Amino acid sequence: MGQPAQLLNSLIDRVAAWLPTLRREVWILAAGQLLLFIGQGFTLVYASIFFVNQLGFSSTQVGLALSSSGLSGLAGRFLAGNLIDSRLGRRGTLLLAAVFSAVACACLAFADTFTLLVSGNLLLGLGLSLYWPATLAVTADLTTPENRADAFALTQLSNNLGLGLGALLAGQYIAMAGSYRALFLTKGLIYLIFGGVIYVAIAETRQARMTPLKLAQGWLQTLTHRPFVLFLVANTFFALYGAQLSSTLPLYLANFVPGGNAAAGFSERLISGLFFWHALLKIIGQLPITRWVKRIDHISTLLMALTLWAGGLLFIWLTGTVPTAAIAPALFAFSLIAIAEVLYGPSTSALVGEMAPLDRRGIYFSLESECWALGFLVGPALGGWALDQPAGANLWLALVSSTGLAGALLLYLKQQRLTADPTTAAQTES
Repeated sequence: MGQPAQLLNSLIDRVAAWLPTLRREVWILAAGQLLLFIGQGFTLVYASIFFVNQLGFSSTQVGLALSSSGLSGLAGRFLAGNLIDSRLGRRGTLLLAAVFSAVACACLAFADTFTLLVSGNLLLGLGLSLYWPATLAVTADLTTPENRADAFALTQLSNNLGLGLGALLAGQYIAMAGSYRALFLTKGLIYLIFGGVIYVAIAETRQARMTPLKLAQGWLQTLTHRPFVLFLVANTFFALYGAQLSSTLPLYLANFVPGGNAAAGFSERLISGLFFWHALLKIIGQLPITRWVKRIDHISTLLMALTLWAGGLLFIWLTGTVPTAAIAPALFAFSLIAIAEVLYGPSTSALVGEMAPLDRRGIYFSLESECWALGFLVGPALGGWALDQPAGANLWLALVSSTGLAGALLLYLKQQRLTADPTTAAQTES
C-alpha cells in the first residue's frame, strides 16, 4: 500500500511543479470559469439546431436573433469599460454580468416566439459583454508581465475544458431525453452559482488610489493609440471566424453535408463528438503550446493562428463538398481551428495587457472584447443568410480569402511596433 501512495504523491508533485505559479485568486477564478463554461457548452452546439429544427424558425431568423446579442454586446462593452475602471470595479461588474446572463437563459428556455428569442439573446449579449472585459482585467491585475500569458492560458484551459464537458454532456442528454429547454435552464442556474463564487471568493482588484479618468478623456486617449486601433481591426477578423464556429457551423454540419452519417448531414451525436474533439485538443495543448510560443512575439503567434484558421475554414468547405466520408475533412478542420485558438487566446490578452495603461485597463479590454461583439453581430446573420442561399457553402471560401487582409494588418502592426520600440520588440522576440 505504501508504494502506490508514494507513486501517487510523486505524480501529484510533478504535476504541481509543471503547473504555472499563480496567485490563489487566479486559480479560484479559473475554477469558477470552468463551471461557467460547462453551462456554455450545454447550448454551444444545439442552440441554432433547436431553434430551426425544433421550433421552426428559419436559418435567417435564428441568425438575426443570435446577431442581436452582438448588438447589445456592442453597447454593453462600452458600459463595461466605464464600470470596470469606476467605483463599481471588476468584481461588481462580474456580479452584474452573472445576473443578466441568468435571466437571458430563462428567456431562451421558453422562447417560442421570435420576440422572446431576440429578447433572450439581447440580454445574453449584455451579460457576456460585461463578463469578458471584467474577468480579463481581474486576471491582468493579479499577474505580472512574466506570468500573464500563463494566467491567460489557464483561463483558456478552464474555458475549453468546460465547453468540451458541457457539449459532451448535452449531446448525451439530448440523445436520451431530447429536452433542449432543460439545457438553457441549467445554464442559467450555473450563471447564478458562478456569481456566488465571485461574491464569496474574489475581492475587488481595482486599486483604490486610482483616480478615474473623465469618461470622454479615457476613451479618446485609447482610441488615438494607433497601434492598438490597428490591432482591433485585425482582431475583428478572428472574432468573425469564432462567431461562425458557434452559430453557423453546427447548422451547416447538421443540414448541408451530403457525405455525413444522417439524411442531410451529421447526426447530433457526431456533431457533439466533433466539438468535444475540438475542445479536447485545446485542453491538451493549451499550457504546453503557450509555453512553447512564449519565446515568440505575440503578433507572430497571432499570424500562426491566422494561418491555421485559413486551413480550418478551407477544410470546412471541403466537408460540405465531398460525397462520402465527410468526417475526414471535418476532423482536420476542427483540429486546425483548435490549435489556432490555443495560439490566439493568451497571445491576444497578453498583447492587450502590454499595451494598456493601468488606469485604462478596463477600456482596453472592453474594446478588445468589442471586436467579438462586432463579430457576433455580423457573423451569425451573415452565416444564416448564406446558408439560405443556393451556394451557401461558398461562405467558407470567402472567409478563407479574408485571412489575407487580416494577415496584412498584423504584419503592418508588427513593423510599426518594431519601428516604434526596436529594443522592446527585440527582447520580446528573444
